[in-house]
Amino acid sequence: MSKRNTQQRRHTIHSLVNENGEMSVEALSERFETSVVTIRKDLAALEKSGLLLRRYGGAVPLPQEVITDAEKTVSPAKQSIALKAAECIREHNRILIDSGRTTASLIPHLNHKRGLIVMTNALDVANQLRELENEPTILMTGGTWDPHSESFQGQVAEQVLRSYDFDQLFIGADGIDLERGTTTFNELIGLSRVMAEQAREVIVMIESDKIGRRIPNLELNWNQITRIITDSDITAEAVKQIEKMGVVVNIANSPKQG
Repeated sequence: MSKRNTQQRRHTIHSLVNENGEMSVEALSERFETSVVTIRKDLAALEKSGLLLRRYGGAVPLPQEVITDAEKTVSPAKQSIALKAAECIREHNRILIDSGRTTASLIPHLNHKRGLIVMTNALDVANQLRELENEPTILMTGGTWDPHSESFQGQVAEQVLRSYDFDQLFIGADGIDLERGTTTFNELIGLSRVMAEQAREVIVMIESDKIGRRIPNLELNWNQITRIITDSDITAEAVKQIEKMGVVVNIANSPKQG
């Protein structure tokens, strides 16, 4: 029996738990012909998404009264951008993933990329990476915890980053100033710039409605950015202006309506 991909397996596990009222790790392991370690990772990921509750030795459905919209927290635009961004990553790449909901949406699409080395400054990104079945090598920047950005920042993090080099940096932004580059509400921009210095390719993942925003804090200049990945609602004029700055624009396919 060929091995099902992770997303298909987790979807089926979710359905089985809801149908049966409870499923054990052992039963799921036998059904999918995979290890109990893999099943435990699946259950942990499903619980984190608010789809079920783990119990000793297995899982049970989420009580109806506490079902949330956790699955909807990642917008369709973010999902399409993440899928497009994942296409840029080759197996065995060394990548940096900055904190942020858009960049974090990339993680589920890395499960079939073998031999990845991933550094991040965000605990939630590291935790999601830890749940991947392909078990990439995970590096943390360390540093000082910043509750505003929910990430590590500061001189220690910058020093750690300078000890490495990376193939790609995946970073978000609060806005794009078409004349200057990416902008942010966060005044702690030093680490982002060091990340960009240490990566051969800097990829900005951003939704089109943020393009044209003028925010005082300039994060990355256009000459520090390699590629912009955005959704299909970007205007032709914005594409033209960004490409004029020597930056590649990749437009993600519109998510399917259903």
